[in-house]
Amino acid sequence: MAVSKNTKEILEILDREYGTEPYSFLEYKNAYELLVATILAAQCTDARVNLVTKHLFVHYPDPYALAKADLSELESEIHELGFFHAKAKNLIATAKLLAERHNGEVPSTLEELTALPGVGRKTANVIRGNVYNIPSVVVDTHVKRITKRLGLTKSEDPEQIEYDLMKALPKDHWILWNLHIITFGRTICTARNPKCDKCFLKEKCKEK
Repeated sequence: MAVSKNTKEILEILDREYGTEPYSFLEYKNAYELLVATILAAQCTDARVNLVTKHLFVHYPDPYALAKADLSELESEIHELGFFHAKAKNLIATAKLLAERHNGEVPSTLEELTALPGVGRKTANVIRGNVYNIPSVVVDTHVKRITKRLGLTKSEDPEQIEYDLMKALPKDHWILWNLHIITFGRTICTARNPKCDKCFLKEKCKEK
């Protein structure tokens, strides 16, 4: 796939700043734990999720245990994460499907993952890219905002941005793009009051 000179330069800068080894903001040991953590991370900080899952995985170490969870008890355990009722309901329903249809394993296909309650394309691609090493593009709020600022998309639609990035980026940077842009978005290119004076990509920015 032909990658534009501009995109190559952006990737080289990001690689230099953040490295080329994948990393995770969520703490997990396996696909099940990452799936639970990612569902819980919606509208919540990763740091807070990590505090909750540290104890949650002791009580529910696998899908079979989570499938038998009492809804009210699970809600109380994740209450501080916000949207706890919907998240608890989805977690139990997802765990039941994993236990009943997938032998307790987290599937790897986009179709099977998005069929799980509470799992959209973003969560599915997190699992595919980070656990199964399947080239996947994850579009969160940081990626949506900054990809547009860097001129790699003109769309506001997350799924279209995903497709635009699949065309623009080499596959070995699909999952890295999300990791690098999250880091960049949290520290420099913030939604409000971006630190443009400290930005190492300001020459590539379309909104400067």
